[in-house]
Amino acid sequence: SQSEEQILSFQLECVQSIRDGVLQEAKCTEWDRAALLPQQGTGAQTHTQTALKLLRVETETLYSKGDSENLYVTNILYEREVTKREVTGTEVTELVWKLCLVQSASYETADLFMTLVFQLRHLSPEALKALWQRSSFKCRDNWQPLIDALPSCATEACVVLMKDLIASGEVEEDKVEYFFWSLIFIPNPTSGMVETLAPLLKSPRASQSCFLGVTALVHRFCSALSSCDLVPAVQSVMRTLGKFLGGNCTVQDSEHLSKMELVLKAIGNAGLAAAGLAPALSSCAALQSHPRAIRLAAVHAFRRLPCSAR
Repeated sequence: SQSEEQILSFQLECVQSIRDGVLQEAKCTEWDRAALLPQQGTGAQTHTQTALKLLRVETETLYSKGDSENLYVTNILYEREVTKREVTGTEVTELVWKLCLVQSASYETADLFMTLVFQLRHLSPEALKALWQRSSFKCRDNWQPLIDALPSCATEACVVLMKDLIASGEVEEDKVEYFFWSLIFIPNPTSGMVETLAPLLKSPRASQSCFLGVTALVHRFCSALSSCDLVPAVQSVMRTLGKFLGGNCTVQDSEHLSKMELVLKAIGNAGLAAAGLAPALSSCAALQSHPRAIRLAAVHAFRRLPCSAR
């Protein structure tokens, strides 16, 4: 408004001098005015002058050969020094105890937790099970460091242990959800991981995160392996999803409708592995008697299928 323009005003003027593409000098003058009571003419004003001047130009500093010996090109992923010695279960148990004793939200806690994650990657399935028996205790505020570290471990042994703990009901629901979403970030999935998790899809209590997390894992596995549809573990996942579809995605009630939409999203997630379900998806999308949400979800399920799937 006009009154606000009168209360605050600002002005800046700069003059720059450039020679041969290099800034030689810059002088700026700035005025700031604030009128507290415009009618009475009271207020405050600041007047600032700044000057920059080029003093000298230095020649480029060249690195000697000795300086570059330890330099190498890499990506920006976090690196951790490879553990060359064998990691023992007793050592990891002591690490969990240390985590329980240090203050929360400290640099020491973060460093110990990262060390725990990297050490878990060196343990066999048997060693991990023995570790759980010794270290399944809860620390302050009911925190279980091992449960939080397992999803970040990303090895087949860690996935097997986490699946067993979920199946036995030893993991709280929010941790289960976190584990399934973490499957998306496993860099190098194995057929053993897919085989381990496939039975969870058959559970009546299988959640949305379970369907989407497992099928995202299948998609990443198949992206790195040609003809992954021949892998028994992948076939098991797709058979389970295919049974949910039936022949043409027929639904009986609203609850069944929600489950069918979730299954179709999961099939879209799986991508290459779902090529064999293309005829069923076509039927789901084509039948005009189906709810519009089902037909649309069936069309979306084609998003990662190869063009060879007719």
